[in-house]
Amino acid sequence: MKKKIILAALCSAGLLAGCNETADKAAAEAASDAGRSATLPAKTEDASPTMDTETLLTVNGTPVTRTMYSLYFQDRMRNVPDAKNSPELQMSVLNELSNILIVAQDAEEKGLHERTDVAASIDLLKAKLLTQIAIQEHANANKPTDEQLQQVYDTEYTGQSNTEYKARHILLKEEDQAKSIIAKLADGADFAELAKQHSTGPTGKSGGDLGWFDAAQMVKPFGDALKGMEKGKYSAAPIQTQFGWHVILLEDSRETAAPTLESVRSKIMTGLQQKSLAEYMQGLRDSSNLVFNEQNAKPAAQTAAGEPAAEASNEQAMEATATTEKASGEQPAPEMPAADTAATEKSAEEMKAAGE
Repeated sequence: MKKKIILAALCSAGLLAGCNETADKAAAEAASDAGRSATLPAKTEDASPTMDTETLLTVNGTPVTRTMYSLYFQDRMRNVPDAKNSPELQMSVLNELSNILIVAQDAEEKGLHERTDVAASIDLLKAKLLTQIAIQEHANANKPTDEQLQQVYDTEYTGQSNTEYKARHILLKEEDQAKSIIAKLADGADFAELAKQHSTGPTGKSGGDLGWFDAAQMVKPFGDALKGMEKGKYSAAPIQTQFGWHVILLEDSRETAAPTLESVRSKIMTGLQQKSLAEYMQGLRDSSNLVFNEQNAKPAAQTAAGEPAAEASNEQAMEATATTEKASGEQPAPEMPAADTAATEKSAEEMKAAGE
């Protein structure tokens, strides 16, 4: 009983470090789990006078520290909406954590942690956690300086200007249809009206209006065509892209000033951080010894029952190839993602390039 009162007092005093920020999310969960005890098991012994101030309780000699509890509490309550902190809730979560440790200890006594799949899972979880922490530590220790940010800005942005275009287009499935549209324009037909009648994209209903955009936002043939056009003129020949055939009307163009450093600071910082991380990873790879066991990636000649083994799937073969490339230190060139089809049919974002 003395132990229960002590722990409740700790909760009431807000001394369970780290729980207050997320405890507000936990009330709903507590209300839906009324059967869970808000106190520790009745046979819990009194605290030892030698127990350090970081330890909340021990489970068969294993300490439950404030840090362990805080991490578990935050993870446990992350997805619980509209929670309210309370001593009862904190005690309930502490009790739940102690139960986890009790079961985990029983599993170890039974040797479950030595099972191949369990051991592999533990190793994988440990590796992922350490990787996450190592990357964060590297990022914290290698934050871009103001001088580095300024240098990148000066190189990539200072003195540069971009041309923006205001245009309309009519998207058609066949080249002959596009040529027919151009002939009608030559006879004096209105571009916007033809777009409303014939364009296959949703912008047709607004006369093919694409608004203002940078040529780099468009697929290359479309953007290149704009750069060679005069204001107020339409394309003399159909422009083919992977989306179909286009007839383009360039209504206007304008030069835009380079962005300010503050407006692109976040983008530059992200790029520098990614570069630093890539160099960190490459350095580790260069100093590592990777040995690929190609034999284990192949299917066995026959099964235990004496039947021929099934051939490896395409996915297995691809995975084996990728692993071989990694082991040799060679990385395949990444493929550009497919252009966004939906982007072709939405105002200024209709035909954004895949690399945006």
